[in-house]
Amino acid sequence: MKTYCAKKSDVERKWYLIDADGKVVGRLASRVASLLRGKNKPIYTPHVDTGDFVIIINADKVRFTGNKLQQKEYIHHSGYPGGIKKKTANDLMENAPEKIIFSAVDGMLAKNKLRSPQLKRLKVYRGPEHPHKAQNPEMLKLIP
Repeated sequence: MKTYCAKKSDVERKWYLIDADGKVVGRLASRVASLLRGKNKPIYTPHVDTGDFVIIINADKVRFTGNKLQQKEYIHHSGYPGGIKKKTANDLMENAPEKIIFSAVDGMLAKNKLRSPQLKRLKVYRGPEHPHKAQNPEMLKLIP
């Protein structure tokens, strides 16, 4: 039996809708990263981008376990001396909860040339509304 190797023309992309209300950030991010890479498909090939589109709604209602909300820090450096910026998860939950999910999924994807196109297929929204109704996304039920 020969090993199957997917081609770019073989890939059919689906749209999935995930409600993040009450979901733990890390568990949600690992499932989303798997969908973006296409690991849920039988035609998965590591060097071919076989992933799907993922829409996440209610990003402001995700939760952290333990004391991560107060202790976890998101660090950014401008490149200049003394240019380090730190924000706690609590600060980001108030101002930009989309960045928390995006950052978690970004860290779980493979660090290669496929990463950028996979991240472009991730759409994260703060509330329950999203502008992708025309794509008829399939609601994906995740265990909290």
